Amino acid sequence: MGTFIYIVAMLLSFIAAGNCCPPSDRAALLAFKAALHEPYFNIFKSWTGNDCCHEWYGVHCDPMTRRVADINLRGESEDPIFEKAHRTGFMTGSISPAICKLERLSSITIADWKGITGTIPSCISSLPFLRILDLIGNKLSGEIPIDIGKLSRLTVLNIADNQITGRMPRSIANLSSLMHLDLRNNRISGTIPINFGKLRMLSRALLSRNRIYGQIPSSISYIYRLSDLDLSLNKLSGPIPASLGKMAVLATLNLDGNLMTGTLPATLLNSSISILNLSRNALEGNIPDVFGPRSYFTAIDLSYNRLKGTIPKSMSEASYVGHLDLSHNHLCGAIPAGSPFDHLEASSFTYNDCLCGKPLRAC
Repeated sequence: MGTFIYIVAMLLSFIAAGNCCPPSDRAALLAFKAALHEPYFNIFKSWTGNDCCHEWYGVHCDPMTRRVADINLRGESEDPIFEKAHRTGFMTGSISPAICKLERLSSITIADWKGITGTIPSCISSLPFLRILDLIGNKLSGEIPIDIGKLSRLTVLNIADNQITGRMPRSIANLSSLMHLDLRNNRISGTIPINFGKLRMLSRALLSRNRIYGQIPSSISYIYRLSDLDLSLNKLSGPIPASLGKMAVLATLNLDGNLMTGTLPATLLNSSISILNLSRNALEGNIPDVFGPRSYFTAIDLSYNRLKGTIPKSMSEASYVGHLDLSHNHLCGAIPAGSPFDHLEASSFTYNDCLCGKPLRAC
């Protein structure tokens, strides 16, 4: 009888061990945890015991392999621990390269902790199954790993709101599965890689509030799924590629706060774009008189440029114009009557050379 009980106990312990995460994954997670300090919520208190797949906060495993597949640690979420405390998370420390020993990782989310410093471990580029890398809202510095392009399955790269420096690596254009790129509010410099148009799956490219200079590569217009392009508040110069107005699904184009020159491409005004912000550049020439039924704008902002001539009468033929700002240019002549001009305020037209008519002074 004793032998039978011993055999059953051994079988049960073997089955239990088989359902645990591998010791190597557990060791990697504990090394990752050791490099971080989270003082308010003690979110790592559940990281005890041999099975890191069982109720370790923010850790999820593949049910078949029992390998760690996801790390999901958000400092701002609807998790009850944050709602109960009525505050958002704060964490210091750094992202340990030990995370790269979790070679079956599919997603890494370490977001909105505000105090995590250090660099993005370069070894992250060696995680072959990684689909999501979300490190928004920390104080990470250093450069984007130079061989980030090796992550052929990556669909989301979000490192916004950090202190990342250096150039966008040329290899970023090799992220053939990338759908969402968010590099906003960093200190990234250099030019946009000329082969950026290779990112054929990309739907959102958000690069605002950096130090990117040079021209907008025309290859961007090859990204036929792109719906949101935000390059605002950089140091981009040269002309706006007319091909951007020929993109099938581009709905938002923000180029405000750059050094763009040349004329306003007519293609942008009779396209799929519904939010167009080109303010605070150095655009010259007339506003093209090409508006028509295909023109549907929730917002057009052309303020703070060097545009001249009259306001095109064809703007009344647009399907819809919600917000319009033509202020701080060199426009002249009568403001057309009727829609959309009859619902706009004077601030949309002020600080031009000689505009007149409602809502300004009479001509």
